[in-house]
Amino acid sequence: MPDAVVIGAGPNGLVAANVLADAGWAVTVLEEQPEPGGAVRHDRGVDPEFVSDLFSSFYPLAAASPVLKGLRLDEHGLRWSHAPSVLAHPLTDGRCAVLSRRVEVTADSLDKFSPGDGDAWHRLHDVWDDVRPDILNALFTPFPPLRAGAKLAYRLRSAGGLRLARSLVLPARRLGEEEFTGEGGRILLAGNALHADLAPEASGSGGFGWLMAMLGQTYGFPVPVGGSGELVRALIARLESLGGTVRCGRKAEEVVVRGGRAVGVRTADGEAVPASRAVLADVSVPSLYGGLVAAEHLPAQLVDDLRRFQWDFATFKVDWALDGPVPWEAPEAAHAGTVHLADGVDELTAFAAQIAMGQVPEKPFLLFGQMTTSDVSRSPEGTESAWAYTHVPQHIRGDAGDENLTGSWDPREQEVMADRVERQVERFAPGFRGRIRARRILAPPTLQSLNSNLHGGAINGGTAAMHQQLIFRPVPGTGRAETPVPGLFLASAGAHPGGGVHGAPGANAARAALRRHAPAPLAAAQRLLANRDRTGRKR
Repeated sequence: MPDAVVIGAGPNGLVAANVLADAGWAVTVLEEQPEPGGAVRHDRGVDPEFVSDLFSSFYPLAAASPVLKGLRLDEHGLRWSHAPSVLAHPLTDGRCAVLSRRVEVTADSLDKFSPGDGDAWHRLHDVWDDVRPDILNALFTPFPPLRAGAKLAYRLRSAGGLRLARSLVLPARRLGEEEFTGEGGRILLAGNALHADLAPEASGSGGFGWLMAMLGQTYGFPVPVGGSGELVRALIARLESLGGTVRCGRKAEEVVVRGGRAVGVRTADGEAVPASRAVLADVSVPSLYGGLVAAEHLPAQLVDDLRRFQWDFATFKVDWALDGPVPWEAPEAAHAGTVHLADGVDELTAFAAQIAMGQVPEKPFLLFGQMTTSDVSRSPEGTESAWAYTHVPQHIRGDAGDENLTGSWDPREQEVMADRVERQVERFAPGFRGRIRARRILAPPTLQSLNSNLHGGAINGGTAAMHQQLIFRPVPGTGRAETPVPGLFLASAGAHPGGGVHGAPGANAARAALRRHAPAPLAAAQRLLANRDRTGRKR
């Protein structure tokens, strides 16, 4: 009998399994899909000569994560690669803001928008240098992060105290207006905030945009050499070297609760998989509470709070095999792994506002990935493996683009939306469509069918807005991996600190399970004394 059963072989589930295996636990991981990885997988489904990441691609949080660093995945074959530039945000007038791992390069690109904005970027970067270790420690530990939080509070006082705290909760638009006189710095902040579902006018979007930009400034937006699934391959190789097992094609149907405690998992085909110590769930919050765990085992207040749970935006993605490099009008964009496509902060605001009104945006904000630019192994020389994704409402009430998109995402709607995405690319790279050898469309229902955690194409495990973060994630009064069911731990992005490939929810869940079964201090001391007696040492 395994000590622990982990539901879901995404990165958080696999990190949790590795942490438990390091402690000597026997671990079995159950995965619904025929292959592991969750939202970290690649294939050659667009063109046999091209490697395409199915979901996520760039991993600044993985590069910064002490959790993943501690697993030493390089010893299991994981290698990272970087594009020459981290990120570019071109405008239709030919100007381009560039985020580089060299702060002076980033600053120089902003000075081209407005002299002096480079110095403003240096000031923001100096603040980051002061608080970075404590922010990362607080980010990747369970909430509330008592020790890390105390250090961060002290550091914040020395870095500007309440003024800095105010800046971090500002909307991205306002933070950009306060710090920069030109458009360049403003679009870097607002575009990075929209990596989550945070509009330029949302409280806290400025702090999130600053954090993402500074992560890119320090760690880059690296990619695994060979495809995103190489990260998963390394996690599994490490787990198996410790005796853990991953079983794919095994859909969890129920967390078995007996005597008020989680004691195992029942699969869809009726198999009982017992767990002597813990069950860890790398699944979405609505799938766990009232799904895998029957409502009768849950507090009534939790069940009521779940009615207020908010998903993040839905996602629409297109993958391409390109016969040549993207013909960007702004040459700086050709060297960036990630390119943001929106013609200024106002266009980002219009995009987010249309989503808020339930409309498919007329001019979709695109995150565009140039994968061969980032990792030359992804496609033949002279070609580019590329993708773009954008967000759409979870519930669509209309189409701001006047093409009658309803959210059915039938074949016609998928083609119409993919064409709209390509027209947006063409605004910044005329001739782009002439480079397309093949394309693949991943509409919201397709994404969910490939990973049931991605409800409607939501990629963050729930909104990143302030009302569903920290002690409010996933519902008020939680914020930790422990659940109301003893022996059951939430190990997914639904728990603090949320989405992104960094492994923190999985590690937090594993450590919570280990603490639950740690020997009491008195019993541990008694065993130590007994061992000393047996070895003849004095007490």
